[in-house]
Amino acid sequence: MMRAEVTEKILSAKRLKGLTWEEIAAKIGGTSKIIVTAACLGQMKMTREQAAKAAELFGLGQEETLLLQEVPYRGSLVPPADPLIYRFYELVQVYGTTWKELIQEELGDGIMSAIDFDMSLERLPDQKGDRVKIGMSGKFLAYKTY
Repeated sequence: MMRAEVTEKILSAKRLKGLTWEEIAAKIGGTSKIIVTAACLGQMKMTREQAAKAAELFGLGQEETLLLQEVPYRGSLVPPADPLIYRFYELVQVYGTTWKELIQEELGDGIMSAIDFDMSLERLPDQKGDRVKIGMSGKFLAYKTY
């Protein structure tokens, strides 16, 4: 069985049960809605306890439950075809060098961790059309010199 098959089964159960990611995260617990959603979509792993709750919620079998606990192959094809996801690539193409310069000027030579990382997402009502606010916070990891 492939991990992508588990994702499809989860999405099917979500659809058939009329669940939101907020409701799913509350039922599985243990971490943020973003991490639970990413785990359900195959981009993060679950703890044994979370996988057991997910299995019950989505009607998963033993192998599927075990796959939820394995370290996933993360990422996707570049560039993605989906317009919303592609816009994030566009942001990096346009602002990536600016972010790099500003981060390095402020913190030095290094990177922002995507492992020691927090993210938030919220909807901001606006009379011209609702806005999306995404906040990202990653640990700064300085390059070492030898």
